[in-house]
Amino acid sequence: MTKAEIVSNISDKSGIEKADVLATVEAFMDEVKNSLEKGDNVYLRGFGSFIIKTRAEKTGRNISKNTTIKIPAHNIPAFKPAKVFVEGVKSKVKVA
Repeated sequence: MTKAEIVSNISDKSGIEKADVLATVEAFMDEVKNSLEKGDNVYLRGFGSFIIKTRAEKTGRNISKNTTIKIPAHNIPAFKPAKVFVEGVKSKVKVA
């Protein structure tokens, strides 16, 4: 599902103009992004958490030059779904 499809579905269900829904969805995404950039996690009860994970320093390989490189420790954004969310997906989505 794309952002446009999400906006369309919310607009159809709520009766709010698509432009207003789009502005709201984009504002939500901006707030999540800004919070993570400041180092704050975002918790949405019953849905999940947008969190910052720290990746440890590691040694990688440059295959074309056959050398090792040092990859420094860094932070990445991640999403951890709520237990209710996970159980809903497990019970309703069939294994392929």
